[in-house]
Amino acid sequence: MPNGGDWQSDVLRDLRGVPHQDARSTAEPDHSVSPIGQKRPVEAVQTPASAHGGGAFEQVGRHHQDHTPEVTGEVPAPTPRSAPEARSVMGDGPSVALDRTPRHGESVAARAVRALRRTVYASATREVADATRTAEMLQRPVTTGRQIAVTSIRGGSGKTTVAALLGTAYAHYRQDPVLLLEADPALGSLPLRLGAETVPWTTGDLADLVTPDMSLPDVTGHLVPLPDNAWLLPASRGQVGTSLDSRAYERAVVALRRYFGVMVIDCETLPAEVGRVALAAAHSRVLTSPATPEGVSSTYAVLRWMRELPRRLLPGTVVVLTELTPHPGIDLDAATRQLRSTGAAVRTLPYDRHLASGGPIRTASLAHPTRKAAARLAAEVFRLAQQRH
Repeated sequence: MPNGGDWQSDVLRDLRGVPHQDARSTAEPDHSVSPIGQKRPVEAVQTPASAHGGGAFEQVGRHHQDHTPEVTGEVPAPTPRSAPEARSVMGDGPSVALDRTPRHGESVAARAVRALRRTVYASATREVADATRTAEMLQRPVTTGRQIAVTSIRGGSGKTTVAALLGTAYAHYRQDPVLLLEADPALGSLPLRLGAETVPWTTGDLADLVTPDMSLPDVTGHLVPLPDNAWLLPASRGQVGTSLDSRAYERAVVALRRYFGVMVIDCETLPAEVGRVALAAAHSRVLTSPATPEGVSSTYAVLRWMRELPRRLLPGTVVVLTELTPHPGIDLDAATRQLRSTGAAVRTLPYDRHLASGGPIRTASLAHPTRKAAARLAAEVFRLAQQRH
């Protein structure tokens, strides 16, 4: 069980199967000596083209502290609960054949031109320096788990895609556990985007199941494992009408947040109740919008509404304009200026053939500009999340 001192050390021990030492001190952990808070050497940072066989994010750490009261004495073992029947992510309908050789995010010609430019010009040095800065931001230690909510005002804006990219980036860069939590029970597509095949437990199931005495392996046994020390908690098992109200969502987040350094929450579209609750409780927020005149106009109206709320949400909000076509029909610079005038930050996720094709996201198949934009977005959102205590 995580203790009141350095919970991330307990997390590592749980993962490795090492028994906990008695740690009853409530003193602040020494971040300077904790192996969890150490950064990997800068020379370990790779450019996007070379990482993971030429197709993943750049390389790189962690820290975390649990402030829950320490449980002393003998704690009775929780009553076992039988697992629900795992259901296929694709549901009970006709099977859909996924492409086993997914389309790359950019053409062969575009990749060849970029490789030539990196050979001839000095852009490779600048790229490595930029990747190093991004990696240093993403591996900064945290004292409490950071909650990052991703939402939108309409479907088809790339909300789940952005949530999957963020969670993948944090899991790749950081050493502490990362949770991707789905809070969109209306047949959300996060499990499919992350490559999950079956869904056993859901967010609503774990709301009343996780108890303070549970260790990390106890908790992750109810989650879908993902690469790089990350886990997924879906919102439904492919059934329409699955119930997840704001109270169940809050119970689930409160129960799970102590175990994970970063939680990326794929929310319902606004103005749904669970989405509003998640936005208010998050340390930073991402609002996705299609890079279209209608998308920008609607998002601008929502940002103005958020600006009038009693609680200041805009300083911790990043708008992501997702390019759904190779040539969006708007002036992106003008749209960015308009949205930034509300006080929110704005980023653009470029069009990517691999993302546009749907199905599981494979970082090796992402276009280079997409990997770069996703890493920068993750770093900015994490920086904003760090500013709230």
